[in-house]
Amino acid sequence: MEMKRIIACIAALVPGVMLYAQKPVDVHAHIILPEYKEMLRRHGAELEETFPLPGWDTERHAAFMDSAGIGCAVLTMPAPQPYYGNVEESAACIRWINEVSAKVKAGHPGRFRFCASLPLPDVDAAVSEAVYALDTLGADGIKLATNSRGQYLGDEALDPLMEVLNERYAVVIIHPHRPSPCHEGIVRTTPLAMYEYPAETTRAVVNMLARNVLVRYPSLKVVVPHCGSFLPLAIPRMKSILLAMTANGSMQPIDWEGNLSRLYYDLAGNPTAEVIRALLAVTSPEHILYGSDYPYLPESVLRNNLNRLKETLAADGELAWYADLFLWGNASRLFGIKQENNF
Repeated sequence: MEMKRIIACIAALVPGVMLYAQKPVDVHAHIILPEYKEMLRRHGAELEETFPLPGWDTERHAAFMDSAGIGCAVLTMPAPQPYYGNVEESAACIRWINEVSAKVKAGHPGRFRFCASLPLPDVDAAVSEAVYALDTLGADGIKLATNSRGQYLGDEALDPLMEVLNERYAVVIIHPHRPSPCHEGIVRTTPLAMYEYPAETTRAVVNMLARNVLVRYPSLKVVVPHCGSFLPLAIPRMKSILLAMTANGSMQPIDWEGNLSRLYYDLAGNPTAEVIRALLAVTSPEHILYGSDYPYLPESVLRNNLNRLKETLAADGELAWYADLFLWGNASRLFGIKQENNF
């Protein structure tokens, strides 16, 4: 890869030097509004994702960013999808979240960006909201659930939405939601975040790959959360058996390079060097981004996670040269974020 060769050349010329010249950009952070939580309460869905939603407010988030040294955060709505059979109710809730997100961005120049949510599974309503959010509110991208009440990414019904997003060169941030169907006995023992979220993310991306979604809509750039979840294991297996699947008519051919070249990955989840190396087996260094998952863990834990990530990268002879890319460079390019040096 050209970027890797360039970095390797710099490393050879300046051994042992690694500067964190810019502040990290956090592409995995959530905005959780009281109105959203109240809607969930009305539907008895406060624990739909098997754990309580944390509190959030703009100033506290900004203060956390200052304490952690984070320059900019990209806000997205969390799970669950606020849809309980009433399209108008869902669309109104999501419109409120998107408009508040736009106000947070405008009120804190350079500190916050946001990816708008959509009132899926109603595709017509989702298309309307996407156009409004991107064209009027100035959203920096779109957040999509892995599934919206059983409608998974890659579903043919979503093609009209993908066409609209493709026309606007949208960045799409994926976030796992409760699987559909979901084994209730299993999640009573292990909350969704423990296992089902990585599996759910992998399931949704695999479904997109199988339908060549990112080749058919090549202007999209899709961010996969939580270190790529199980994709570093799933992709080699898929490649190894795809020929047999296509031969018996079970699957269509997959354009691996075309699809994978449009996937990005955030590092939310406190990855080890081994996890990052596994991720580099299915992507290139310029497609890896920092993410915190604020506010789902205590602020002290998230600060420690970021410091540990910096230490992990600095201690590894090869990964050290990618640190600036992972922490701020890649996200700054993806979202058009300009930063000043911290010196």
